Amino acid sequence: MSLSPEQVKQVAHLARLSLPPEKVGPYATQLSNILQMVDQLSGASTDQVPPMAHPLEMVQRLRADAVSEENRREAFQAIAPAVENGVYLVPRVIE
Repeated sequence: MSLSPEQVKQVAHLARLSLPPEKVGPYATQLSNILQMVDQLSGASTDQVPPMAHPLEMVQRLRADAVSEENRREAFQAIAPAVENGVYLVPRVIE
C-alpha cells in the first residue's frame, strides 16, 4: 500500500500536525515503506506459534509467603492519641 501526498496531508491535518510542503513527499515515501513492512508481517503464518506472555524464558524468583512480623497492634494503639473499641479516632474532616 502506498500513500499519496494528498493522503499524508489529510492525515497530518486530522492529527493536527504542521507539515511543511517540502516534507510531504519524503513522509509519503517513508510511511508507505512502513505500511509495506506491516503487510509483509501480516502475511507471516503464525498458526503453529503458541501464545506467550513474555518473549524471554524466565522464571520469577518468589519469596515464601510467610508472616515475617509479629502483631504489634496493642503497642501502636497504646501510643495513639485517641483509640476507642480498638479503632483509631481521627478528627472529622468532612461535615
